[in-house]
Amino acid sequence: MNKIKKGDEVVIIAGRDKGKRGTVTNVLEKGAKLLIDGINTVKKHVKANPNAGDRGGIVIKTLPIQGSNVMLYNPATQKGSRVGIRVLDDGRKVRYFKSTDEVVDVDA
Repeated sequence: MNKIKKGDEVVIIAGRDKGKRGTVTNVLEKGAKLLIDGINTVKKHVKANPNAGDRGGIVIKTLPIQGSNVMLYNPATQKGSRVGIRVLDDGRKVRYFKSTDEVVDVDA
């Protein structure tokens, strides 16, 4: 079970976007890299290709960020928090915030 999943709100803790929050749009390489909406964007110069219908120009592209540089956002404390995995009595695996000891996946 990955500690960060698609759709989670995360806080960036290292790099040029440190302190920003965003939503995870894609998880790559089993959680090692994450695509986060509006984070780690670069401008890429694209050459036009009339056969494919591409106009070309400058395109803003989102690049993956290392999973160790993000923390799951805890709405109760309004900060990033470390996440652990716990097995409930009925056998389900759930994620929980280590700072407040509350479960993240209520409907899991």
